[in-house]
Amino acid sequence: MGDKAPRAHKVRTFLERKDLVFSAKRYLVDAMGSMALGLFASLLIGTILSTVADKLSLAWLKDIASFASQATGPSMAVAIGLALKAPPLVLFSLCAVGVGANSLGGPLGTLICAVIAAELGKLVSKETKVDILVTPTVTIVSGLLIARLAGPGVSAVMTAFGNMIMHATDMHPFFMGIIVSVLVGIALTLPISSAAICASFGAAGLIGLAGGAATAGCCAQMVGFAVMSFKENRWSGIVAQGLGTSMLQMGNIVKNPLIWLPPTIVSAITGPMATCLFKMENGVGVASGMGTCGLVGPIGVMASEGFGSPMSWIGMLLICIVIPAVLTPLVALPFRRLGWIKPGDLKLEL
Repeated sequence: MGDKAPRAHKVRTFLERKDLVFSAKRYLVDAMGSMALGLFASLLIGTILSTVADKLSLAWLKDIASFASQATGPSMAVAIGLALKAPPLVLFSLCAVGVGANSLGGPLGTLICAVIAAELGKLVSKETKVDILVTPTVTIVSGLLIARLAGPGVSAVMTAFGNMIMHATDMHPFFMGIIVSVLVGIALTLPISSAAICASFGAAGLIGLAGGAATAGCCAQMVGFAVMSFKENRWSGIVAQGLGTSMLQMGNIVKNPLIWLPPTIVSAITGPMATCLFKMENGVGVASGMGTCGLVGPIGVMASEGFGSPMSWIGMLLICIVIPAVLTPLVALPFRRLGWIKPGDLKLEL
């Protein structure tokens, strides 16, 4: 018994020194959120540039877009490693892990493989005199071994699930429009990455009508909270929430969950409007979960439309911006009159 306490203390001290924190926040919030940025900086930008290149017949821009999209795996893996505070040699080794993991397991497979590879790489980093050989070997071999074993299965499950959602939305656009819009919108405001979730459903992610519904739900949350809290947060709140993230309101939601109802109710309205009335589609999986963050969601919608007809522009503006901006304060009005939402409940420290 006497030996166990010092041994446990040594293990705990070693893990602390290596910055290994086994928690849902570290892996599902920090790592997944950072992975979404990696997707944004490669696949999303590549898709948008490719659409512009096709529209303007620019072969050189098409090549650039192709190279950007090809960097998706390494970009995600490095972003995950950065969130896990991996040392440089581990971080660089994750590029190879990202190539194989994304090829075999898609975004979710990349998340799993990069997390395991990064943590194992951190364990051995600078522990031997031949660190330049040991650390990249452990990182790359462990990550790609997991990718080879689990990647195809993970990819198949996520693809099947994504296809089921998209097929169900095509078959029942009204009810599925509500479900997808509300759930993805809620995921956007929660401290998890809705963009990474949407990108994980198969090779292309959550696209088509389901992608349009997801975009509607995310925009309803961001624009809704921004406008609904204008009295408390003024223009800085419009920018921070409308172009940044509604996640900023999570602290206030914990204090008073009722403030979440107005934008969520509006997402249940704009979702089926997007699927049934405007037939709005998003062709970029990661963009489906971004909402108005940097206007990525609307850009994804218009990119899938080829930046085409005036009606597609009108539909996108109404669903993504105008309707949430108008409806959310109206829905919130009875909540305020009943005292369910009080002055200051939506105040942010900006």
